[in-house]
Amino acid sequence: MHKVKEWLLYHLLGSRLKAILIKEFIQLTRDKVAITMIMMLPLIQLALFGYAINMNPHSLPTAVVVGEESVFSREFIRGLQNTAYFDIKYQMLSIEEADKLMEKNDALFIISIPFNFSKELIRGQRPQILIEADATEPVAIANAVAAGQALIPHVYQEMTKRSLPDLQYIPPPIDLVLHQKYNPENITQYNIVPGLMGVILTMTMVMVTALAITRERERGTIESLLAAPVHPWEVMIGKILPYIAIGYIQLFVILFAAHYLFHIPMMGSLWLLLISSLPFILSNLVVGIMFSSISKSQLQAMQMTFYFFLPSLLLSGFMFPFSGMPLWARVIGEILPLTHYVRIVRGIMLKGNSWEIVMPELGAIVLFGITMLSIAVLRYRQTID
Repeated sequence: MHKVKEWLLYHLLGSRLKAILIKEFIQLTRDKVAITMIMMLPLIQLALFGYAINMNPHSLPTAVVVGEESVFSREFIRGLQNTAYFDIKYQMLSIEEADKLMEKNDALFIISIPFNFSKELIRGQRPQILIEADATEPVAIANAVAAGQALIPHVYQEMTKRSLPDLQYIPPPIDLVLHQKYNPENITQYNIVPGLMGVILTMTMVMVTALAITRERERGTIESLLAAPVHPWEVMIGKILPYIAIGYIQLFVILFAAHYLFHIPMMGSLWLLLISSLPFILSNLVVGIMFSSISKSQLQAMQMTFYFFLPSLLLSGFMFPFSGMPLWARVIGEILPLTHYVRIVRGIMLKGNSWEIVMPELGAIVLFGITMLSIAVLRYRQTID
């Protein structure tokens, strides 16, 4: 009798467990967002880490200030290009023009070849060539600088082995002088802390508003909101504005820590940084509202938030060199507001950038925010219908 009870209990529990398993599988197949996340997340991570992330970037934008146009200066420039680290995009510039390119992140290196370069080289006086590197991206420039230094003993070997054999002897015929601008001591916090400001704002601002409308839907108060005599854009703005103050509180906390804990310099205008942060905060809040208007539940909204945050973190240039990414990754990165905000913050704090340099980056952020707000409003209108 006891064995019969155990047999019945085993089979009853087995059938109940089977029923629960079947029910869960059915629910899982109906949750398209969850299935998409399960299937796409590994593929996205593989693509980003396998193809987009490159800790040894090549073809870095370089400006050359040529004080003397000669066969020796051309050979040196050709040697730099042959290392594959330097992409000579700008030549025959003045030093002021080259500095402006570096301030705008259009050039990571400035190569200055002095006057009387050939005469001093032939006389064995070891003329100096100055390489100025943008040290706000220390990971990007490290290998390129090493390649430039390794080039010096060999750059003129083929040219001089017959006519000028003395130039092949040690010490090398050129004295390469490296000047790391904006972060000469290569302090890691100078690179990380300003960018972290944008990362924290992206994560929190998108997250808090991503739950705004879905929370109303799950609590059953969405009907009252839809019945209210308000326009969709009024609903969106009303849900966004309270969180702007939260964003600025976070901003002041990070700035306080950056100054007093990490001793990050503020080379530019603090007011410019605060004003420039407003479009960035609004854009991220709008992204969250857009996710909230599309999602059917808070879980879906959080999943979409993760899909937005992961590419923003990896493709913005905050963690990995932006110049080392393939073209498709840089195109995606240029769309994301965090990419432009990281440049703004580092530029203002470390380079002392002005409105003239910041405005193009702000324009990209504003355009992104307007696009996301338009999608959110259109989606909200569909919900009303």
